[in-house]
Amino acid sequence: MGETFASVLSQFLHNRNLKVQAEPPSVRKAINSIVTYLRAGRLRKAVSVLFAFPEQFPYCLYAHLFQICSYHRAIVEARKVESHLVTFSPVPPVFLLNRAIETYGKCGSLNDARELFEEMPQRDGGSWNAMITAYAQGGYPDEALSLFQCMNKLGIYSNNITFASILGSCGAVSELHLARQIHGLITKYGWDRNVILGSSLVDVYAKCQVMCDARRMFNEIQYPNAITWNVIVRRYLDHGDGQEAIIMFSRMHSTEIKPFNFTFSNALVACSSISALKEGMQIHGVIIKLGFQEDDIVSSSLINMYVKCGELDNGSRIFDQLGSKDLVTWTSIVSGYAMSGKTQEARKFFDEMPERNVISWNSMLAGYTRCSEWSEALDFVYLMLDETNALDHVTLSLMLNLSAGLSDHEMGKQIHGYIYRRGFHTNLMVSNALLDMYGKCGMLNCARVWFSQMSYGHDMVSWNALLTSYAQHQLGEQALRIFLEMQWEIKPTKYMIATLLTACANTCAIHYGKQIHGYIIRHKIEMDTIIVTALICMYSRSRSLENAFEVFKGADSRDVFLWNHIIFGCWYNHRGLEALELFRTMVEEGTQPDHVTIQGILFACIEEGLVEFGTQCFRSMSNEFSILPRLEHYNCMIELYSRHGHMDELENFLKTMPIEPSIPMLTIARDACKKHGYSRLEEWIMYQLAKFEH
Repeated sequence: MGETFASVLSQFLHNRNLKVQAEPPSVRKAINSIVTYLRAGRLRKAVSVLFAFPEQFPYCLYAHLFQICSYHRAIVEARKVESHLVTFSPVPPVFLLNRAIETYGKCGSLNDARELFEEMPQRDGGSWNAMITAYAQGGYPDEALSLFQCMNKLGIYSNNITFASILGSCGAVSELHLARQIHGLITKYGWDRNVILGSSLVDVYAKCQVMCDARRMFNEIQYPNAITWNVIVRRYLDHGDGQEAIIMFSRMHSTEIKPFNFTFSNALVACSSISALKEGMQIHGVIIKLGFQEDDIVSSSLINMYVKCGELDNGSRIFDQLGSKDLVTWTSIVSGYAMSGKTQEARKFFDEMPERNVISWNSMLAGYTRCSEWSEALDFVYLMLDETNALDHVTLSLMLNLSAGLSDHEMGKQIHGYIYRRGFHTNLMVSNALLDMYGKCGMLNCARVWFSQMSYGHDMVSWNALLTSYAQHQLGEQALRIFLEMQWEIKPTKYMIATLLTACANTCAIHYGKQIHGYIIRHKIEMDTIIVTALICMYSRSRSLENAFEVFKGADSRDVFLWNHIIFGCWYNHRGLEALELFRTMVEEGTQPDHVTIQGILFACIEEGLVEFGTQCFRSMSNEFSILPRLEHYNCMIELYSRHGHMDELENFLKTMPIEPSIPMLTIARDACKKHGYSRLEEWIMYQLAKFEH
């Protein structure tokens, strides 16, 4: 940067039109001194030279000093340059003051920029553009938009950079209406073929959740560049459409444009989001071909893609092949293994990390809580508190999840106190975690009080946590009240409705369940598998099987989960023969049963005393349906033979089982032997039980 300035200044010094020869020798000497310091990278010393000479310097010098201060984010030096300029130049040129505003903006000192802007005796379009850009790039979109509207009212012309900044601000605050107006101005001024503005329009429409307009705008760009492609890939990813993000990346690859490293990263994250392993491996091939495999961002995303797609070995192999591993890469491999349930392997990687940050700690803790490994999670929290003070809102939310998992409300209250002391209670994620903790610990009054105290309002997660808390504690009537109250703020999701129906089922509160069913019909909520399953479960458990049948028959599609619920509903209502009839219809319609279906049929056989049919069903599991018997199926067969006195079959089954019978199995069989006087098998069972005592 110093040499660039020196070369420009050299040209300036040799420009005859500026008549440098007329400058006093002291000024020329000072300029040479400044150039020398800049070449040595000593900006502070160069600026100090200005104040050794109480005279005006050439404007070109001030302009380039502002440029260098901006590059180095040197706010103190920028203030000194401006101070010298306005002190010894009674009427500084507007373009120089504009450069000062730009410099303050780049240095993050928006107060200095706005103060200078307000004090300017004259402003041009560049002044407004500089101030608007400073606000936009500094993260103050509302101020940028307000200033832009004032500028327009005064009839001041905007340039393309200003339009790009304002579009970015519109996207930050989802100001779709203004974005459309700016789009019109861009077309009016003839900039509709400008690829930078086109990319900005794609971005703002996507951020305003209008992906159809974003895609239409993208298609109108004649020659999209790498930035444009990256924007469309990233916004499809943010919109939750990983499939389309991958498609757009593939289209980009078919052009001659080389992707950025973060474009590769976005495409790999898209693959992770939909478990698109095949596409991820194809992108891996492109990465190797273009030489991006050593890039830290790309390699971390590759590791993340493989582990999230279940290919932990491939992720580990890439990790091992990296010459140097940064913190992001280490965290990616730890997070991948932890969130895949491989917490022991994740912990090995974690312990080997040369350095850690709060994200690393959170990744490991999240793995433990996700796998419900509460004891390991608690030990890890103590280790974390001993080794780091870097706790953030994610850490506190995970610690509250741990308290809920342990049903330790005392720990939860201590964390609540810490949250208040450190000001985290205004964070919605932490507030929701607190709400969930109190609910799962059975402290429903505390949950309700905290819900009313949440200062930043409630979102879908907040209402769902409160509703679930009452539902899980079989308080159907209170849950229904919350459901009705909730509708004043948000529209309930199908998952909330299913939760409420489950609460009614657990309390056999068919009256409330019918009200919810009526709500579904009145509001024309789609009767998908989730809602239909919840209704069948509610009616079945409420001993209203006929209503369950009506819901089942009205379902648009019936998958194996739906069949399982109606079959279990028949068994629960002591109508085993109807369960068997349903099973026959299910198979005839071509729905493949699973292990849950077979368990339901075996329960029905136990209920109806159909020993021979139950035996045939058990044998057909592997022969006809390719289902390997599980422990619960062996339990059912022992219960079937024992309850109905088929002792010979029981003895043969127990002694030929491919697995060791458990204590509950042996206990059921022993009681049956005593009841039916089958001493030979009873002696064998007693011998087997004795083994467990040693």
